[in-house]
Amino acid sequence: MSSHSERNAPWKGSKNGQRGRGSGRREVVSDDWLWGWHAVTAALANPAREPADRLLATADRARELTARFGRNPALEIVETGVISHNLPGGAVHQGLALQIAMLDSVALEEFDAKPGAVILMLDQVTDPQNVGAILRSAAAFGASGVILQDRHAPKLTGALAKAAAGAVDQIPTSHVVNLSRALETLADLGWRAVGLDGSAPQTLEQALDGAPTVLVLGSEGDGLRRLVAEHCDALGKIPMPGGFESLNVSAAAAVALYEASRTRA
Repeated sequence: MSSHSERNAPWKGSKNGQRGRGSGRREVVSDDWLWGWHAVTAALANPAREPADRLLATADRARELTARFGRNPALEIVETGVISHNLPGGAVHQGLALQIAMLDSVALEEFDAKPGAVILMLDQVTDPQNVGAILRSAAAFGASGVILQDRHAPKLTGALAKAAAGAVDQIPTSHVVNLSRALETLADLGWRAVGLDGSAPQTLEQALDGAPTVLVLGSEGDGLRRLVAEHCDALGKIPMPGGFESLNVSAAAAVALYEASRTRA
């Protein structure tokens, strides 16, 4: 974390855009950055966020941010190369990057088990692009939240946040140690778990009944783990009349959320 004086240092960009370059060798890149317009502005607009540690922006982006949010003490006007130097190679930052503390995990008890409510649970889905796309779909279809494992899930920063297009700050996320125990807790709270399984005897449409539902999705390689599947109240498959074997997990999540939204309607 940056010190208080670093966070509040005024407009620190240099004319030649070489701030932080030193000998020209890339330093170890931190993994707690957000980049891209949607990810950064959603974080800045979220009152649950702590103040930014650093906010790097090109001159044009700085003007846009100041017009929208007012003066930010952490803002540094820099050239594009300085932003790129602080981020992983290939990061498409759109002239904007934000270093800020992670959001707090939501307790399972905070999810309201009202009729038609839907939560997504991801069983060892580890690809940041997929998790980001799933968060974006969850926001689009009005899901109540997403549950991830502590040890087998990517951080909600970087490429994941970019793929989520601001949904990291719109969808509550809960990090749990054990998914099976989490499903037991959710069952006691009134939730019904439906796992996606391509070999299930019924379709997802048949498995959904409008009750507060946890949609459980497994990893692309192995699908749902046995113990997690056993803690589901029902298993359902997405019909694929085209004969293709399976969908990418983020595509499957979007289809499942759409199907659940039809059940709620």
